[in-house]
Amino acid sequence: MFMNEGVVDRIARTVLGLVLLSLVFWGPTSPLGYIGIVPLLTGIVGFCPIYRLFGISTQSS
Repeated sequence: MFMNEGVVDRIARTVLGLVLLSLVFWGPTSPLGYIGIVPLLTGIVGFCPIYRLFGISTQSS
């Protein structure tokens, strides 16, 4: 599989996804927290379709 995210990018996406998902259960509970699934999954997989569309890569060469 083609990966286009570097380690720091993947960690940031995973943490952001977990924080957003936590809003569904704690704090100002909001169903908008489910948006956190997107950065969580892209962080775990290491591939961002939008990066691919614009030819961006945060991976070190």
